[in-house]
Amino acid sequence: MKMAFHSIIPPKNFGINIIDNQHFLTIKLNEKDFYYLTHQEKLEVVQYIVTVKKALEENGAIVLVTREVLK
Repeated sequence: MKMAFHSIIPPKNFGINIIDNQHFLTIKLNEKDFYYLTHQEKLEVVQYIVTVKKALEENGAIVLVTREVLK
């Protein structure tokens, strides 16, 4: 699973947090990271997240994607 995740190249200046919750993994996104992105960059980030989620699931993980809301 680790190799599958690290083989995916993230968009420039964007990262995600993966939290191990024992029975499933959580991909946690920060809404602030999306705020200054262009439309095209947002599409690239969403594609990256979908690719990561799919790679983890193909390796047996149950994956939840969450985000923090801007205040």
